[in-house]
Amino acid sequence: MSVTLHFHGAAGTVTGSCYRISHPHGQFLVDCGLFQGNRTVRELNRKPTPFDPESIDYVLLTHAHIDHVGLVPKLYRMGYSGPIHATAPTCGLIEYMLVDSAGIQESEVERENRKRARRGEKPVEPLYQVDDATKALKHRIEHDYEQWIEPGPGVRVRFWNAGHILGSASIEVEVEDHDASTIRILFSGDIGPDEKVFYKEPEAPAGFDYIVSESTYGGRNRDDYTLEQRRKNLKKEINTALERGGNLVIPTFAVERSQELLHDIGTLIKSGEINPQLVFLDSPLASKVTAVYRKYAAMFDDVQLGADELFNDDRFRIVESVEESKSINRIRGGAIILSASGMCDAGRIKHHLRANLIRPEASVLFVGFQAPGTLGSVIQGGSREVRIHGHMVPVRAKVRTITNYSAHADHTELTEWISERLPAHGAVFLTHGEDDGRDAMRQSVIKLGLGGDQVVAPLLDDAFELKSFGIAAVTKPEERRIDLRQFSRDWHNEFSDFTIKLSQKLHTASSDKERLELMNALQKALAEMD
Repeated sequence: MSVTLHFHGAAGTVTGSCYRISHPHGQFLVDCGLFQGNRTVRELNRKPTPFDPESIDYVLLTHAHIDHVGLVPKLYRMGYSGPIHATAPTCGLIEYMLVDSAGIQESEVERENRKRARRGEKPVEPLYQVDDATKALKHRIEHDYEQWIEPGPGVRVRFWNAGHILGSASIEVEVEDHDASTIRILFSGDIGPDEKVFYKEPEAPAGFDYIVSESTYGGRNRDDYTLEQRRKNLKKEINTALERGGNLVIPTFAVERSQELLHDIGTLIKSGEINPQLVFLDSPLASKVTAVYRKYAAMFDDVQLGADELFNDDRFRIVESVEESKSINRIRGGAIILSASGMCDAGRIKHHLRANLIRPEASVLFVGFQAPGTLGSVIQGGSREVRIHGHMVPVRAKVRTITNYSAHADHTELTEWISERLPAHGAVFLTHGEDDGRDAMRQSVIKLGLGGDQVVAPLLDDAFELKSFGIAAVTKPEERRIDLRQFSRDWHNEFSDFTIKLSQKLHTASSDKERLELMNALQKALAEMD
């Protein structure tokens, strides 16, 4: 068996990161993440894995975000029993991330099964349960940055700081081929931007056979900024929102984004530049994650507030109980409400959006990437109505976006990171990005001196036989697990958009006669399709 690299996630989409390397001595995974996005993309999580979990020897994790670790408990549920290798902070973070994700799986299935029972349909099982997450956590093995380890026969591995979130890593892998040659691969993980609270810039050596690079922000550049300028922008958004008289709702991720925002909000409060009545962090998970940040405070860089005061302002309320979370929505103005999830597709943020989107004086501020098809993407895209918990909610609140809180490098920063890792004698694989972004990155990487055949944008479940001189063979699946066209916008999105537009058209029609004519035209179109 030759060294073969399989792309089982984050290929044509931003989520579901999962790479499998099969080699003469066995096989292992780099990441095993949850697919996020529209319903068709999320259904990939329930489909059988394109490999036997029991045949995997070990798992290497780049970092603790759920789109990189969220299917690890499913592995154990399906029979995997090997170790998980990661940095110490990542091992600390997944202690809470995996259990929280399992709790969400259980609660969502419970809600779905109540609906199914009313319709007389068979119940479904959760993707995995808390017991599966707990089992996975027993197999964690912590490692320091820049130290060689040998997780299995014929393989050496080093973790390098990726500058993305606490504990994030690029993973350097050396794999022995059947002819005793060594294939050197660098998995970028998610690369952080140059300007960021908490962490130093990404690191990793140069000179590989293959580089597997993320491309989340391919084709998109942020304006150059300093951390001071970022806080200035946040100050403007907060003060403008509070002057409108309503609340400011910020959908945020429990890991990293919440802590950075609280740090900057605390800094602005301390300097007297903003004056909110209360600041809520409504996320039990974010509360637990913040404790991990305290533990590893010595790793922080560029912080303005010390660890002791970082999250301790009197106006901060870290909310854990459901009742306290519900009580927030009785506040009509003057509050900043940070709540997970960052893409608005699960968790308490949906309740806060439902309560505040209808209020013209309220504001919603997006601070991170919104995967196509998520509720956050629909709101950010300017929809006048959205569906939340089965109800149509009019969007009257002011919707704003700032990009300088992204934990991802932008197009230029990614290109520079790849440039500093070259040469790549075999190929550069562009993953973890939508096709437009990958196309833009491909053009930039070719300009670095690589041939067009050396810059590859793999599709889901493609496999590449790797040799030190280049790609020896490419294998594509007989059938894709998803229609690739539905990564960005699926039929569920189209149906939802259609029903909203139809409702608006019927509402604004001048007469019942016009409404009847519209419905008759639709009925005729359906009949013609039959």
